[in-house]
Amino acid sequence: MADIGIMGGTFDPIHNGHLFLGKQAYEEYSLDFIWFMPSGQPPHKRDRLITGREHRCAMVRLAIQNHPGFVFSDFEVSRDGNTYTAKTLALLREAYPAHSFHYIIGADSLYEIETWYHPESVLANVPLLVADREYEHSHVSLRSQMQYLTRKYNACIRLLHCQEMDISSADIRKAVEEGHSVSSYVPEAVEEYIRHHNLYQV
Repeated sequence: MADIGIMGGTFDPIHNGHLFLGKQAYEEYSLDFIWFMPSGQPPHKRDRLITGREHRCAMVRLAIQNHPGFVFSDFEVSRDGNTYTAKTLALLREAYPAHSFHYIIGADSLYEIETWYHPESVLANVPLLVADREYEHSHVSLRSQMQYLTRKYNACIRLLHCQEMDISSADIRKAVEEGHSVSSYVPEAVEEYIRHHNLYQV
């Protein structure tokens, strides 16, 4: 049996913020592994073209290769069609009944989670590890949001006490498109991969 943290996302591209969050979860909650799990086709991102899964998976593999406890997982990306967190977590429990899973998210996702596909399934069936930072679009504190969801869904939500990193994949894509260096935001191997494959160019 292993305690596993799931880091899901499009990872287009993966960046240092993702790695930092995974490391914090790994250390703070003494997890055995962090599975970095690229999504296939997230339904909430159908309005933009997502980089091919082979490139996103390759960048994830490069980014985590020197991090103990970090593992690449193709559990989501290998499935066809839209990928929903609720379905993924249910399938994980079926496939790995001996493991204990935790789902790692940012504060923004916790505020928006009731818009997800079957949020009650996500919230009631897996502990959430949430980055401890406020969300600028909300009028309630993160702790208030945690209490509300815990009461409504009998959820288990725990904080990750990590320093906020102002990085987004969208900003990285824009910087590459404009010809700027992104060496401060992604591992060197990922920056080289982006350059070599001419990703995020107009």
